[in-house]
Amino acid sequence: MQKVFILIVFLLLILSLSACEKKEPQQPVQQAPAPMGTGPILSEPVPPGQMPPSMTQQGQQPEGQGMMMQRVKTKIVVPESVKGKWSGARIIFEDKVAKTKQEYLVKLNSEFKIPNTNLNLHVGDFLPDFKMDGMTLTSSTNQPKNPALSVQVFENNKKIFPASGKQWGWLFAKVPAIHPFEHPKYSIFLKEGVKK
Repeated sequence: MQKVFILIVFLLLILSLSACEKKEPQQPVQQAPAPMGTGPILSEPVPPGQMPPSMTQQGQQPEGQGMMMQRVKTKIVVPESVKGKWSGARIIFEDKVAKTKQEYLVKLNSEFKIPNTNLNLHVGDFLPDFKMDGMTLTSSTNQPKNPALSVQVFENNKKIFPASGKQWGWLFAKVPAIHPFEHPKYSIFLKEGVKK
């Protein structure tokens, strides 16, 4: 009986000592490139450095591992439950120099000249419950749980938002710091969607 007890204590001691050892981070396993499959046709490229490594195309290595990433396009899908239910959005325009804010109502799929500036806003789709499903941008519901507005901003007729290579930038009402419009003088925020 005493031998069994000593054996158990000895095993517990070994286990506790091995649990205290410093573990080295494991290196990711490199997989052989898989053949390119057929997939959805996507419409918006993602600039290098903005796509998470887990979302690279098949056959590619994550950035920084010797190969340049190819641009992958996203696709905007407005569900039937959302189509035609929203007419526009309220945006907040901030002049950082003058320290003023102004609210504007913009119509969906239209252009809007921001008064007293050289900025034009091209307004796209409104997704009340923005969701990214793979490379498809859509809305989970018609409820404003995660409101997002697709926009392009032009200054002196030159596109300044989103970054080169992307078709649309997104303004998020509940998380305005996610991919914001950045400009030394102006800020643009989404306040809310406007139902028909």
